[in-house]
Amino acid sequence: MTTTTQTTTTGTPLDTPLAYAVTPRRVLHAEWHKFRTLRSTWLTLGLAAALVIGVGLVMGSTYDGDDANIDTVLFTLFGSQLSQICVAVLGILISAGEYSTGLVRATMAAVPRRLPVLWAKAGVFTAFAFTFTFVTNTVTFLLAQIWLSDTDKSLSLTDSGVLGALAGNAAGVTLLSVIALGLGALCRSIPAAIGAFVGVVMILPEVLGAISNDVVQSAVKYFPAKSSESLGTITQVAGHNAPLTGLLSLLVWAAVVLGAAALLLKRRDV
Repeated sequence: MTTTTQTTTTGTPLDTPLAYAVTPRRVLHAEWHKFRTLRSTWLTLGLAAALVIGVGLVMGSTYDGDDANIDTVLFTLFGSQLSQICVAVLGILISAGEYSTGLVRATMAAVPRRLPVLWAKAGVFTAFAFTFTFVTNTVTFLLAQIWLSDTDKSLSLTDSGVLGALAGNAAGVTLLSVIALGLGALCRSIPAAIGAFVGVVMILPEVLGAISNDVVQSAVKYFPAKSSESLGTITQVAGHNAPLTGLLSLLVWAAVVLGAAALLLKRRDV
C-alpha cells in the first residue's frame, strides 16, 4: 500500500509547521489581497483620479494667460488639493476600517506579532498610492497640454524638471496619506482619524500661518501639509522650503506617526 502527502505549491508538506508559517511575503500578500478586493479602494481612487483629471482639463481649456506667473505643473495639478483628501481617507480606511468591522481580531490572530501587519499595510498602500498618483498626474499633464501647447505654459515630459515635479506631487500626496494611515491605526476609528487628519494636518498649519511671528512662520514650513506644497513644482515656491527639505520633512512625519502607531499596537489590546 502506498500513501500520498499533499504539498503546498512550494513543495512543503501541508502537515508541517512551515506550511503555515507567518512570513513577510505572506503578510504582504494578505494585505494586498484585502486592499485590491475592497470596493471602497476603487471608488475612492476613481474619485481622486476624476478630480485631478477633471480640474486639470478645466484649468487647461480655460487658460487665458491671467495665471502666467503660476508654475505650469502646479497649475495643471491644481485638482490634487482635492484628491488628497480622497487618498488620505483611503489610507484611514485601510488601517482603521478593520476595527469598525471587527476583522482586526482575525488579522491579529493570524499574525500574533502584530507589527508585520502595520508594515505590510503601509508598504502596500505606499507603493500603490504613489504609482497610481504619478500615473494620474502624468495623464492629466498630457491632456492639459492639448490646450496649453500654444501658450506660455507649453511644456513636454522631456523638459527639465517636469517629471520630477510630477513625481514630487505624487510623493507629497502619498506621504500625507501614509500619515493618515498612521492616524487611523492610532485612533482605531474612521471618523476620529479623518477629523484628526483634516483638523491637525490640513487646517492647523493654515491657522498658525496667519500668526505674524517669525518663529511660528519658520516652524509651519516644516508641517506635513506645507512640506507637501513645496513638492510638485518645477520652480521653488516662495515662502516654502526647498523640495528636498520638504520631502525629508514628510518622511520624518510619516515615520513618527507610524512609529507611534506601532508602539501603541504592541501595547494595546485589539
